[in-house]
Amino acid sequence: MPLPQASAVLELLKPVTWFPPMWAFACGVVSSGQALSDRLWLIFSGIVLAGPMVCASSQAVNDWFDRHVDAINEPNRPIPSGRIPGHWGLWIAMVWTGLSLVWAWQLGPWGFKATVLALLLAWGYSAPPFRFKQDGWLGNAACGLSYEGLAWITGAAVMSGGALPDARILTLALLYSLAAHGIMTLNDFKAIEGDRQMGVWSLPVQLGVKRAAGTACWVMLLPQFVVVALLLCWSDWSYALAVLLLIYAQVPLMHRFMKDPVKQALGLSAFGVPLLVAGMMVSAFGLRHATGTA
Repeated sequence: MPLPQASAVLELLKPVTWFPPMWAFACGVVSSGQALSDRLWLIFSGIVLAGPMVCASSQAVNDWFDRHVDAINEPNRPIPSGRIPGHWGLWIAMVWTGLSLVWAWQLGPWGFKATVLALLLAWGYSAPPFRFKQDGWLGNAACGLSYEGLAWITGAAVMSGGALPDARILTLALLYSLAAHGIMTLNDFKAIEGDRQMGVWSLPVQLGVKRAAGTACWVMLLPQFVVVALLLCWSDWSYALAVLLLIYAQVPLMHRFMKDPVKQALGLSAFGVPLLVAGMMVSAFGLRHATGTA
């Protein structure tokens, strides 16, 4: 059996998807209120773990178990196109999962346990018998929790020597996990036909295109408004105002998306989602300010 080319393996691991968990981990680091300068290696290790290790593993797992759906929706993907032949896709997913566990060991008990949970969610999302992605509500919740909430909490925990982050950090992490549910729904608009044929009940398949689009927008917006209210209570008002302005900038993009969700989903992902994740870091700095840490 021929070896897959390095370029095909890199495409399988989807570097473009690594940013959200890396960013969420960094938000956790900032929100912890701990000094950063003497923990640079720990921060670097955690960011690598969140993106090029755990997220890349999840992408390989997803592509392997979605190869039949991708043959309809995206036939040029590495596995259905044959550029990653035979069972190489599964072997890469398994090896990368093992490497992620080895890398996580250096982050201590909390980092290792969080990695185990994230990888279990990644395999459960795509692989039978669980295959959470068969239902858009459950699958997107699993992704949002793993990519955003768990990564954020882990970043804060490892900076605090493995202590459970305080309730404010947990609250922000869970709110942005909920917002990520809406972000994940945006990805489903490009795969409606294949999902319908293969019995994947994404939200556009379940609710129809218009209702799913409205649901995605509200699920993204409402947690951000709660964050604004909490920042007004916890921190300087300027952080709440900054998040509010970032929300305001998302609304015209969502309005355009609602007019033609299938064509405009990519545009909202490309220009609206960065505004949302910028608010994540603003809120992390707001919480850091509330602890009195420079």
